[in-house]
Amino acid sequence: MAGMTHLDPDRLLPADPGTRAIARRLYAATAQLPIISPHGHVPALWLADDVPFADPTSLLISPDHYVFRLLHAQGVPLADLGVGGAVLDEQGSRRAWRLFCENWAAFRGTSSKFWLESVLADVFGVTGRPSASSYDQIAAALATPAFRPRALAERFRISVLATTDDPVDSLEHHQALRADPTFATRVAPTLRPDRYLEASGPDFPDLVKALGVAADVDTSTYAGYLAALEDRRRFFKANGGVSTDHSHVDVVTLTLEPSEAARIYGAALTGEATVAEATAFRRHMLMEMARMAAEDGLVMTLHPGVHRNHHTPTFDRFGPDTGHDIPVAVEFTRGLQPLLDRFGTVPGFQLVLFTLDETAFSREIAPLAGFYPSVYAGAPWWFLDAPEAVRRYRGAVTETAGFYRTSGFIDDTRAFMSIPARHDMSRRLDAAYLAQLVAEARLDEDDALETAVDLVTTIPGKAFKL
Repeated sequence: MAGMTHLDPDRLLPADPGTRAIARRLYAATAQLPIISPHGHVPALWLADDVPFADPTSLLISPDHYVFRLLHAQGVPLADLGVGGAVLDEQGSRRAWRLFCENWAAFRGTSSKFWLESVLADVFGVTGRPSASSYDQIAAALATPAFRPRALAERFRISVLATTDDPVDSLEHHQALRADPTFATRVAPTLRPDRYLEASGPDFPDLVKALGVAADVDTSTYAGYLAALEDRRRFFKANGGVSTDHSHVDVVTLTLEPSEAARIYGAALTGEATVAEATAFRRHMLMEMARMAAEDGLVMTLHPGVHRNHHTPTFDRFGPDTGHDIPVAVEFTRGLQPLLDRFGTVPGFQLVLFTLDETAFSREIAPLAGFYPSVYAGAPWWFLDAPEAVRRYRGAVTETAGFYRTSGFIDDTRAFMSIPARHDMSRRLDAAYLAQLVAEARLDEDDALETAVDLVTTIPGKAFKL
């Protein structure tokens, strides 16, 4: 039947029959292993309150920038898709789904199509391309207890799920989950302090005031500001956190004299810091974050190189995270040298480096991970968490840093339903890569099998201290 969604059991595995047979065996050893998701954006509230999913559109289209940005590129208005927190009524939800179905061809060849087909077929039993009838089929499933978040987390075999959280968050939902003996998934908060380090932001004074309230520390001084950040880090760690997450336009690091840092901080509180001063302060604060990480043991993750909110009219109307963050080139070697010179060999300090600039994988990140015991090469993420980019990553990183200096797969998603599809994609691609090494007599199959399992178990566990 034309348009049928057929999930080939050998999808993403090598075409050569002999190599494919090896890959099948490797993949079979990992296919049913629990999922470790150490970086993502699923709200803890969903799991704490077991919030029912409302409808197919608000579940699969409105929150997923991979999906709605491609529809927007086809001329579909974001407002018609429920983007930016807009709530669609039943008619609007069905209309958004119809627009999605009408533009299904736009997803051909993309990783989004791979994930969507997996979700539709494996999770909901939809065997054809998306249609009005599949909307009804999905909506009916969502009305049942088996499709509540907690039941799905168990069905998906999610062992660890990290969230991304504001430093002033009360973490009440994480606390409720940790106290619930009936829920097996470990939900770990991740401290994301970006806005609290960017002294040029117009809301910086209000942010650090809120930080002080959360930490019960006077942040009118630079010393108080540092103390408040340290307090919130301890709070996150006490509530199950294992890492902090940082995304700035670059990863240049430097150390200011304490008096100079205090002066710039004071100027920022009154809105008088220059752009150059605020940039220097943020670069200094990345160094301070590394110092704190070396002291408290939280893993530090860096994913720089994104031009946020590229289209101002869209940002003004719909807010951030609405599909128009665009990658830019980034440099690691020189920028991180001061940080690594100081902390790169400090026991207990761990730094995971992500990039949207593929050239940095082989040129910088793999060599850094291949020397510094603290550095791990982060998996391809965001625009790069796609089959061809994952293959390129393995080729770029492995020969220099090996498998055991990498992070394991990172799904980095708000699209809860797609988590197993994304991890399955990674496991298939790793099986294919390892099978090729076996076929070329570069690795024996027993070692390949052990590595395939480690890539989804011990490797992410070590990188994120799980």
